[in-house]
Amino acid sequence: MAPATALADRIVACRKCPRLIEHCREIARVRRRAYRDEEYWGRPVPSFGEKNPRLLILGLAPGAHGANRTGRVFTGDDSGTWLYRELHAHGFASGPESTGPDDGLLLRGAAVSCAVRCAPPANKPTAAERDACRPWLVEELATARRLRVVIALGRFAFDALQRAWPAAGLPYWDARPAFGHAREFHAGNGSHTLICSYHPSRQNTQTGRLTRAMFRRPFASARRILENRS
Repeated sequence: MAPATALADRIVACRKCPRLIEHCREIARVRRRAYRDEEYWGRPVPSFGEKNPRLLILGLAPGAHGANRTGRVFTGDDSGTWLYRELHAHGFASGPESTGPDDGLLLRGAAVSCAVRCAPPANKPTAAERDACRPWLVEELATARRLRVVIALGRFAFDALQRAWPAAGLPYWDARPAFGHAREFHAGNGSHTLICSYHPSRQNTQTGRLTRAMFRRPFASARRILENRS
């Protein structure tokens, strides 16, 4: 049985995947030139936001020089710039930028998480590493009693959510979900909604596969759904 400490503390203390722990530490040791004077986090990264959110945003994994540097998920890289701008625009964040744990940013009715909690080499976790991290997501889902909407950023997060969802005791989807940008799926006769989105990675945003207008749609839908259920 897991020790009776906060979930975030147990995530930070996790050492299940030696390859990932070694990679996080090595990145923190070498550092990127632009951040050579900063002390990197270099450990598993817990979720950020409310402990019992109505909206959960799920990504792939911490960025090597983003969350692995700052210690806050989706913080310190371009993906986070895109994400927090939309969270603020739709009333889920107190400000449009996330720079680090001491910036005073608060999330409102929302939390941001990742399917894998350590920065993986080449941003590609193995299947075993994905599965080792799943219990953290299952616990988050099972304890989020107010949860109504999940936005899955990218196919990896989408697939991880599909595996964790039934294990958390949540209701079956009314129709089998299939990934596609801005697609919505419902469970429990509308009690829960999954919204899919392309991940705001540079690979997607710099090629035009994901535009700001496209990225706005999932968050606008989440706000509309939550307002209709309040």
